[in-house]
Amino acid sequence: MATKKEVEHFLSEFRTKMRIFQIIFWDDRGKNAQTLLDLEISPGKRKEIIEKITIEDYSQGPLEEQMSGMAPMWIFGKSVKETEVYIKISMGRENSQTICISFHPAEYNMNYPFK
Repeated sequence: MATKKEVEHFLSEFRTKMRIFQIIFWDDRGKNAQTLLDLEISPGKRKEIIEKITIEDYSQGPLEEQMSGMAPMWIFGKSVKETEVYIKISMGRENSQTICISFHPAEYNMNYPFK
């Protein structure tokens, strides 16, 4: 588990990089795209939700990513239209977009150590 200071640092760096390089959403995973339909939100609204993640939304991380060699993954949760949404994000690769790997209803109980 990260400390509050580590989470704050990650979020600051993530927001800065997202403003410069934007964010890629892995919508080829069916449940991520389906969530937009189910919650009746636009891709732009999803980006706004991610931009508003706070330290209190932190659940886990950093977790090492083994498959594609990108930066560690961080897990957050946000309530969207009364649905707890599981959000997994990464800084991505150097000089490239940030990445949203997961954005879907939580499939298990999430823990929020800083709430």
